[in-house]
Amino acid sequence: CAPPALSNNKNIPSSLAIGTTTGYRLFSLSSVEQLDQVHESNEIPDVYIVERLFSSSLVVVVSHARPQQMNVYHFKKGTEICNYSYATKILSIRLNRQRLVVCLEESIYIHNIKDMKLLKTIMDTPPNTTGLCALSINHANSYLAYPGSATSGEIALYDGNTLKTACTIPAHDGPLAALAFNSTGSKLASASEKGTVIRVFSIPGGQKLYEFRRGMKRYVNISSLVFSMDSQFLCASSNTETVHIFKLEHLTDSRPEEPPTWSGYMGKMFQAATNYLPAQVSGMMSQDRAFATVRLNISGQRNICALSTIQKLPRLLVTTSDGHLYIYNLDPQDGGECVLIKNHSLLGSGKMEENKENNLQPPVPQSYAATVARQSTVPSTSTMPGYSEDGGALRGEVIPEHEFATGPVCLDDENEFPPVSIRDP
Repeated sequence: CAPPALSNNKNIPSSLAIGTTTGYRLFSLSSVEQLDQVHESNEIPDVYIVERLFSSSLVVVVSHARPQQMNVYHFKKGTEICNYSYATKILSIRLNRQRLVVCLEESIYIHNIKDMKLLKTIMDTPPNTTGLCALSINHANSYLAYPGSATSGEIALYDGNTLKTACTIPAHDGPLAALAFNSTGSKLASASEKGTVIRVFSIPGGQKLYEFRRGMKRYVNISSLVFSMDSQFLCASSNTETVHIFKLEHLTDSRPEEPPTWSGYMGKMFQAATNYLPAQVSGMMSQDRAFATVRLNISGQRNICALSTIQKLPRLLVTTSDGHLYIYNLDPQDGGECVLIKNHSLLGSGKMEENKENNLQPPVPQSYAATVARQSTVPSTSTMPGYSEDGGALRGEVIPEHEFATGPVCLDDENEFPPVSIRDP
């Protein structure tokens, strides 16, 4: 599964895409209560990659039946724009308004999304068995990040617009497990296979800006790493039952002097003591911990998270591999434990229904998280943006012997925002 990208514009519904054993489904989340299925396709079974270009009608699909072939569809018209075949299995696909990136185990292909022309092939990349890579959704820079080593946590940063290497970032000691850009492409978050430390770097310079500790007791497999659209929060989920949300804020030296209390005195003593400890221990002790958390009712299942603003309030969305979407309230001021307010089933037929097996209505505490304004009216989604009529068709071309599409692929609406993408493992 890939880290999700999420619409955070209050006037545009969030999008959700899932791959299933029978095909794929697309959803629109216009409010906490309303999750509408906008499209379902059963033409290609066993879909394990489905990427929708923001809220448009362009969808890229890869199936276990043909894992070396990428199919690009205009789902509203029911037509295929093009398909390409590659030498080995496609592990992941990333796209924005400028670029479409196909990641194989030891190579990366960069296409111009307007005409699907192959612009660059990055050959002999370090073995990347999970297809780990991240593409900035801000097409003004189109930075691409992928592992620069199979044995260490080095990040290779590539400029998808100029088609040149930007820099390498020595992010972690161990191999990488997760990468994510913020919405503007100015920050990059990373985690290693240990899953204990999450770091945030400036882009394109690669300077370390933040370091967060998820935990020290056990190693975990981080499956999802995602920023909020305003870059104030960073969410990390793993194969455990806890989801961590970190707040990206700078601590300045101009803070008011603490009152002369015992706790304040001990705090100063602790800070002074860190100056005499080894750098590794001192850094660990001074790292920020989670601003907010979620305790899931499950563990061991793969899940994907996203942070969004729905009905003018910040929400955490968690989707699980058993086909559920959980929506939580996030208190942006005080953090703490997030409150579960809705559970949607993604694998039901037609209209989504609330899972009634669990009690989703906890006792109502007098807190921000429990104060939810639920709108009675839902914005219309009938005017869904799509692609122009002149999207051409290609069939069966083998990379790198590519051709141009017969016509340019143009977005009808430049105000589209990215969707959540979820796939069955």
